[in-house]
Amino acid sequence: MGTRDVILDAAAEVIRSRGMANATTREIAKAAGYSEATLYKHFTGKVELLVEVLRERSPGLARLNRALAVLDDDLPTGLTAIATAAIAFYTEAFPMLASIFGDPSILAAHTAGLRQVGAGPHRVNEAVVDYLRLQQDRGAVRPDADLVAAAALLVGACFQHAFLGHMNGPARRPDPEAARSFATLVATALR
Repeated sequence: MGTRDVILDAAAEVIRSRGMANATTREIAKAAGYSEATLYKHFTGKVELLVEVLRERSPGLARLNRALAVLDDDLPTGLTAIATAAIAFYTEAFPMLASIFGDPSILAAHTAGLRQVGAGPHRVNEAVVDYLRLQQDRGAVRPDADLVAAAALLVGACFQHAFLGHMNGPARRPDPEAARSFATLVATALR
C-alpha cells in the first residue's frame, strides 16, 4: 500500500472517530505514521482529505454514484436505488460531517475548501437532476416537471431519514421501505 493510501485510511479512521471539526492534519499524519509534511505532499489539507476519503473510502458514495449511472431501470426502480444509496451515504457520512456545524468559522472554512476542490453537498442534488433529465429525455418524466424540486424532495427526504436514524440511536439501520416510499412519491410527481 502506498503512502497516499495509508494517509487516506488514517484520515478515514480519525475523521470517523473524532468528526471533521475535531480532526487535525497532525493527528491524521501521526495515525498514518508520517509527518505532516508528507501528508501535505499528497493533499492540500483537511478538506481535500475529507473529499478523497468520501470518494475513495466511502462505500455509500460509490453505491450512490453507481445508482445514478443506471438508466436501464424504470423510473421508480431507479429512484429507489438512488434513495437507498443516498440514505446509506448520509448515514455513513453524517457522523464525520456533523461537527463542522458547531462553529461558524469551521463551517465557513470547510465550505470554502469544498468550493476550491469542486465538491459539496449540492453535487448530490445536481447528479439527481442530471439523472432525472436523462429520464425525461427517455420519456419517463413529463416535459414540464420541475426536476430541481424533485431532486430536492428526494435528497432531502433521504438526508432527514439518515439524520433521524442517528438521533434515534446508532443501532437503528436505514429502512429500505422508506427509500421505496420516497422514490414512489417523487416518481408519481414526475409523471
